[in-house]
Amino acid sequence: MRLTEAQAQADLRAVLQLCGAGRLRCSDKTRRPSAATVPAVAETLSGGDLYADETIAAFAWPLLVQAAGLAELAGGRLQLTARGRAALGKPAAETIRQVWRAWVTRAVLDELSRVEHIKGQRATNVLTSAKTRRQTVAAALAGCPPGQWIGTDDLFTTMRRDGLSPTVARSERGLWQLYITDAQYGSLGYTGFADWPVLEGRYTLAVLFEYAATLGLIDVAYVDPAGARDDFHGNWGTDELPYLSRYDGAARGAAQRARGVRPRPGRDLSATVRAGLRPADVEGAAQPRRRRHR
Repeated sequence: MRLTEAQAQADLRAVLQLCGAGRLRCSDKTRRPSAATVPAVAETLSGGDLYADETIAAFAWPLLVQAAGLAELAGGRLQLTARGRAALGKPAAETIRQVWRAWVTRAVLDELSRVEHIKGQRATNVLTSAKTRRQTVAAALAGCPPGQWIGTDDLFTTMRRDGLSPTVARSERGLWQLYITDAQYGSLGYTGFADWPVLEGRYTLAVLFEYAATLGLIDVAYVDPAGARDDFHGNWGTDELPYLSRYDGAARGAAQRARGVRPRPGRDLSATVRAGLRPADVEGAAQPRRRRHR
């Protein structure tokens, strides 16, 4: 389990200091951190990254500070902007709120690209707007009750019930372009191959686990992703895949945390929403729509 709030505030300052020292490199084309930058960031994280063999927070931080205008590329290196220098003298919580708003509205990548086992994403007219998807996930997060553990599958159910689905494929034709392992036999266009948890669910996990948790907006309880979910093993050619995404370890169980109660042993995921996160904090996000059920 990772309690993220205090760590995120310390990590923000550490990453800004790395930018100020010119130690972080990113691609001028994709703005993604270089292979040398990711371990440099990981070494400075107050609690380390979530996994020893998977980069999550260390990958996210260089992207987050760029999206928020706290750092910019100059000759392939991140350097602090005037806003970034000013942030070093401000309360970290205030800056983090601004970073989240910036990420939701103008992130520098599509989080689905981090689910590398889902291929075909670069084809033309395949994916919906990443901004719209991201805002939908942010609205779902903002609608969660603060201070309570929420099982991921319970969150998925609520999102679908309330019409907050971050639809990934632009069309049925686009869905056929997405695949796992093999473009013909592993296409997600086949019935049952693109169930909500496989596609929209994995996108949701990428946003929450890699960006919301990195910023300390949610706490996470998680296990090794290998074997954590088996909802994709019905797809052709997946028998040898230990997991579909690096975020799968944050995707099982249902626990609640209220009044300081911790998750029950053996229940592996949930996210605790930070108190004070409201739909109004997400610029441009769709408002959660509540339906009555009899």
